[in-house]
Amino acid sequence: MPARILDGESIAASIRAEVAAELNQFAAAGIRPGVAVVLVGKDVASEIYVRGKLKSCEEMGIYSETHRPAENVTTERLLKLIGAFNRRDDIDGILVQLPLPPQVDTMRVLLAVDPAKDVDGFHPLNFGLLSKNQPALVPCTAAGIIEILERSRIRVDGAEAVVVGRSEIVGRPTAMMLLNRHATVAICHSHTRDLAGHCRRADILISAVGKPGFIDINYVKEGATVIDVGITRISDRATFDRFFKGNARREKSFAAKGSTLIGDVHPEVAVIAGAITPVPGGVGPLTVAMLLVNLLKACRMRRGSSVVSLQPSAPGSR
Repeated sequence: MPARILDGESIAASIRAEVAAELNQFAAAGIRPGVAVVLVGKDVASEIYVRGKLKSCEEMGIYSETHRPAENVTTERLLKLIGAFNRRDDIDGILVQLPLPPQVDTMRVLLAVDPAKDVDGFHPLNFGLLSKNQPALVPCTAAGIIEILERSRIRVDGAEAVVVGRSEIVGRPTAMMLLNRHATVAICHSHTRDLAGHCRRADILISAVGKPGFIDINYVKEGATVIDVGITRISDRATFDRFFKGNARREKSFAAKGSTLIGDVHPEVAVIAGAITPVPGGVGPLTVAMLLVNLLKACRMRRGSSVVSLQPSAPGSR
């Protein structure tokens, strides 16, 4: 039996509807959350990501503004810009789009963001709160993964979970959030011995390494839930055929666009997995949806109200 598809688009739509309801309450109280975005230079991928974030904010009626410093901007100039946003009462969230150019001290810039406005969840203070199982602004992709699992009724409590990838943006916070929900968690990475063996023990397997089709059928236990965070654009025919030859839907899309998207997980995994996220349409939509959740949460925290109900409450730490 083919795997159940965990539809990130529909889950994200549900979250956006909940956000809209919360925003109506804010509006009734005369509050309009605001977000400031810093986008340095003209990186095409960054432009696309920012455009998606701003579009979602605009659709929700959230105030947003974008600042576009030149590619040769200095660290000091960015620190002044961040400082100005920190002082503004109408700005509840600050987004610094990464990567920043090489002459900029990225860590200094990220540390300069007020943790209460850190809607990306990258600040060490928020990371520390997450590690202590306390309410915090958490990285959006990690939060989105948890939403997919919980809203799809995938049992986390007591599950064996393996996270492939140890980044501070996805791998580590996801592992902590799973641990906080009583999963038994292993984090694997490029130095892990017998990676396939570790992965085959997982009831929940999460891959965030950015290698197309890396997780194949040899890495997955039958019936496991597989969450694919990776996304890579394929434009050459040989690579396309390796993963999608004979897939009529993909063939049609590839012929029309000259490219297609693939995640870390080989398409063949759907034959043995119990549930799986597609690429596209899986984790990606949740990342933007959880940004909106973080923004509302930051607004409530800053303005003295209760934490937004969309964010799952911190489970016990036993």
